[in-house]
Amino acid sequence: MPLLPGAEPFRHDGGEVGVLVCHGFTGSPQSVRPWADHLAERGLTVSLPLLPGHGTRWQDMQITGWQDWYAEVDRELRALRERCAQVFVCGLSMGGALALRLAARHGDAVSGVAVVNPANKVHGLGVKALPLLRHLVPTTAGIASDIAKPGCREVGYDRVPLHAAYSFHRFLQLVDRELPQVTQPLLLMHSPEDHVVPPADSARILARVSSRDVTERLLERSYHVATLDHDAPAVFEDTHAFITRLTRQGNTTEGTAPQGTASRG
Repeated sequence: MPLLPGAEPFRHDGGEVGVLVCHGFTGSPQSVRPWADHLAERGLTVSLPLLPGHGTRWQDMQITGWQDWYAEVDRELRALRERCAQVFVCGLSMGGALALRLAARHGDAVSGVAVVNPANKVHGLGVKALPLLRHLVPTTAGIASDIAKPGCREVGYDRVPLHAAYSFHRFLQLVDRELPQVTQPLLLMHSPEDHVVPPADSARILARVSSRDVTERLLERSYHVATLDHDAPAVFEDTHAFITRLTRQGNTTEGTAPQGTASRG
């Protein structure tokens, strides 16, 4: 099945610091490619995989689930670990949830986590009906392109396959239980006005992780896909500054936090 324009995976061989970038549910690498490009241009080794079932047509996603999506990013992380001295994980929306689980599961193998509008829960009155509804109705309306900036479009599906949505729901429940295992430095950037993932999800994540080095940034001018929106340059620059600080620091669990960081302890 041909890929949608911009849905191609991206890899860049740079220095000994690696970054894994994860895209969101029903989206594609296009939504976070500028983020990956920014880091690659600054000499980092970058991996941006295409998640199984994404980037083609929604019917292909209908036969995949969270185990497939997580296995893909887990493989990419292991490959980066073989190549790099330090590895950071980044993600948008569901990609943020994938990044947080990688941090929870891999411990010291992950040096830091940077997420944008990370998902923690599937919202809506229909969630409780998903176990049955997915067998009766194949799809619901899509969630792509929640962007404030005029003329910007996210490459993603215009329908959400409900089998995949149910699997996503189960995955987020799993990640929520594992959040206390996240101890790495965390940069969490979120939009106060987000029509896909409400700010409550970010608040929940911040309350449950065990990270002591936590930076929260508000993306005041952007909606959900902030990596393609008005605040994209700030997302990219803050992520690079976050990685640079932790790389120079040598020890990713100690040191002076930058201005605007909430350090726990």
